[in-house]
Amino acid sequence: MQCDVCPRECKIREGQRGLCFVRGVQGGEVVLTTYGRSSGFCIDPIEKKPLNHFLPGTPVLSFGTAGCNLTCKFCQNWDISKSREFDVLAAQASPELIARRAKDAGCKSVAFTYNDPVIFLEYAVDTAIACHELGLKTVAVTAGYISKEARKEFFSHMDAANVDLKCFTEDFYQHLCTAHLKDVLDTLVYLKHETNVWFEITNLMIPGKNDSDAEIDAMTKWVVTELGEDVPMHFTAFHPDWKMRDIPKTPHQTLSRAREIAMNNGVRYAYVGNVHDLKRESTYCHGCGETLIGRDWYELSTWNISTEGCCAKCGEPVGGVFDGPAGTWGAKRQSLSMSR
Repeated sequence: MQCDVCPRECKIREGQRGLCFVRGVQGGEVVLTTYGRSSGFCIDPIEKKPLNHFLPGTPVLSFGTAGCNLTCKFCQNWDISKSREFDVLAAQASPELIARRAKDAGCKSVAFTYNDPVIFLEYAVDTAIACHELGLKTVAVTAGYISKEARKEFFSHMDAANVDLKCFTEDFYQHLCTAHLKDVLDTLVYLKHETNVWFEITNLMIPGKNDSDAEIDAMTKWVVTELGEDVPMHFTAFHPDWKMRDIPKTPHQTLSRAREIAMNNGVRYAYVGNVHDLKRESTYCHGCGETLIGRDWYELSTWNISTEGCCAKCGEPVGGVFDGPAGTWGAKRQSLSMSR
């Protein structure tokens, strides 16, 4: 049988699993073998996803499962996404329980993250439905490697997403991820033009692999042309991990240069990540230059956004989803048990 969730279209026989390891054939059907099981639940700041323009300062209940449909040699969450052992899935919870526990804990949203929620689509969608019934928002942290039909189902239940655009060359995707750039770009275009999902883009910059000025220039020009000026971009630092421990960590100046290139090409909201940089972590008005949201890692300081979602100084609209004043969750990270 063929699994149609992602562009891999894995051909699977009874009792076998696809490349992601969690989708397999049982009883003549392609099923999610890990439904209802998680690697753990944690309350994070929403900025950790990273999402800087979606309910800033608020807590989000985050969870993932195991496995992944990409084979990135530089994976920063490899202990979860590359797992082939079900013993990492120690926590069990129904979609309805997750929603209730998130609501009781004061979370404003629930995020499907740590590994790609595309591969646990059924669990994520059912949880999203339960969350919406209780007034909670939903967030997908994904590489965007999903088939055309599956993306319609998946993103129709999401309120926000962070999409990992790993590079802007087919060669990188093929050799380091065994995937294709076009499928990810198609997802981004779909999100922009066919949905109301608020999304931001992350680019993990790996020295010597995807950090050239020419590639960042081409990528950011494409973002502005195809997606618009208001889509935030996060340029984040790589650290040696998984199967690329011989590559040095990303220099701070590389991230700063990428942000400068992006802004020169018209990206209104560009950030650096995985480094401490007060100036380049904060949000500024593209109209008057006022500091809209001051950030110190995940702690918010300055807040100059009106209740209408505009710059409090000049009235210029700010791209994003804002609901009143900034939240006060800060940098806290809190484990959450699903048991009563």
